[in-house]
Formats: sequence, C-alpha cells, structure tokens
Amino acid sequence: MKEAIREKIEGLLSKEYYCSLEELNGKGTVFSVNSDIKKPYIKILAYRNCVVVCTSKDLAGKMQEILHGKNRDEIFECPFVYGQTIHYVPENICTDVTLPSWDYTFDFLFDGDISSLHGVKGFDNSLAFNCNGFTSTKAVCVARRHKEMIGISGAAESSVNGIWEIGVDVLEKHRNAGLGTALVNRLTKELLIRNVVPFYSASVTNISSQMVAGRCGYLPLWVDTFGTVLDGSSSYDSIYDNIMKKQWVC
Repeated sequence: MKEAIREKIEGLLSKEYYCSLEELNGKGTVFSVNSDIKKPYIKILAYRNCVVVCTSKDLAGKMQEILHGKNRDEIFECPFVYGQTIHYVPENICTDVTLPSWDYTFDFLFDGDISSLHGVKGFDNSLAFNCNGFTSTKAVCVARRHKEMIGISGAAESSVNGIWEIGVDVLEKHRNAGLGTALVNRLTKELLIRNVVPFYSASVTNISSQMVAGRCGYLPLWVDTFGTVLDGSSSYDSIYDNIMKKQWVC
C-alpha cells in the first residue's frame, strides 16, 4: 500500500475519531470524546491493531466501564453496535476494465458542472443534492447507453482536504455486467491523476459492492460502525438508559 495514501487516511481517521496518530498505530482500545456533538453518540473504529471507541462526553465514562477488558470482536458484537462499513483504499488500480459490450459512453463532470445533474433520480449512493440544490459531490463519471444515463460513480469531499469518498450506482437492469467496476475504476484513475486520495466504502452485508472494490484494485484498510445518535429519535430509544444504568452485558 502506498505510504502517502496511508498517511492521508490516518490524518482523516485521527480527525474524525478524535484520537492521535500514535493511538491509531498502537494496540488495544482507545476511548475518545467527540467534543463537537452534544447528543448521546457512539461510533467505533477498527484500524490495524487498534480499536477506537468515540462517544459523546456524557457516554464516555460508562462506555469505558462496559467495554473494559473486551477485545475487538467482543466490542463489535455488543448490542449497541449498529451497522458496519468496510472502507477500502486503492492499491493496484488496473489500467482498464473490459466490458462485454462497447456501446457504453463515459463522461466526467467536476465541481460546478455537476449541478447539471440536479433532479436526476436513482443514484443516491453516488450523487445527492440537498433541498437547496447543493451537493458535496465533486466529481462524477457518468455511463450512458444509447444516450440513456444508466450508471454513475461519484466522489464527495471528506472532512480532510484532498480525500474523497467514492460511491457508485447502476440501474438494476444494467447490473451484473461489470459496469459498476468500470465506473469506479475510471473515476479512481482520474482522481489519482489529480492528486486526490479516493476511498471506497461498502456495508459488510453488501457482497456485490465489496467485489467491485476488489476488482478495481482496492484493499480494505479500516472498519467502522454507523454513528449511532441516541437522542430518542430512533428505534434505539432504550439504549441510552440501558448504557447509563450499565444494564448491557457484552
């Protein structure tokens, strides 16, 4: 794995999980506090030999009590962990992806030109606009067949400059033909040329998405949980009280 990419990603993880680079590259469990969030919050990271349990301030002490002495697998199996995502970085990006059909066309759009796609439906993983027409997506590769838009790979800015997250969507009737792989491959190469570090994310349950990452030459680097906000607005309303009363047995 290219050391420059690893260093960039470690900077991203350090910022998002409120821990030091030394802690990320250490062993064991690190407990950190997200000082920017006021609602009860839990998000857990596994990176190399380290686990980071990042919480809101009010949960910090209780989480340390509950998880003291637990190993990585035991922590990720706790009942307050919801959803896990595998994150990949480029390692051996192939020069080209062969498709069974050559009647596809591909176009790139960057920055302000992406606004021309406002209103396009069916590509929520790769392209999203808010109610004001703003999108954090900074680059897209659009696939068309006979002028119909059938697939998009998009890259959105992360919280660290120069690191963008790639997502991809292919309309259902055009799946299983390698198009998703081709879209991610093309956008990855374009971003690397522009000195942008891309990473790709897939749910642990989404085998097809994980296969796209592998075919494009990405390798898994870290796993994290969904950021769970325990403010009473979700189906997990009782979790906060159970944690504070230390009723969980992990």
